[in-house]
Amino acid sequence: MIQITPQMRILAAFEPVDFRKGIDGLCRLCRRELHADPFSGTLFVFINRRRTALRLLVYDGQGFWLCHKRLSAGRFRWLGKTATLKMTSLAAYELQVLLWNADPSRLDVPAPWRSLSPQETAPGCC
Repeated sequence: MIQITPQMRILAAFEPVDFRKGIDGLCRLCRRELHADPFSGTLFVFINRRRTALRLLVYDGQGFWLCHKRLSAGRFRWLGKTATLKMTSLAAYELQVLLWNADPSRLDVPAPWRSLSPQETAPGCC
């Protein structure tokens, strides 16, 4: 299982990818087109041309995970491309919103990850 944590580096490719590519093809794409190391532990997010499916690629230290999600209806609301960038960075909560087929660019909510002060800990704890 892939655990998405706030500390993870998450990169999403702007351009659609040919989903006939497997792990090796996506690793080559990471190196050549995105200029990123697929062995770094970064989670890479790709979308197909019709925007009906997402693929997540991540290396966990022992091997690669390739996760595929295809919608039964509708399309993913994908990220808008900027002129020169081939990818963008996402926060963990933005990826979670994207996986539930919502639009992460419309979120006005700050990241839900924050540290608790000592006063905010649960009663009877620590």
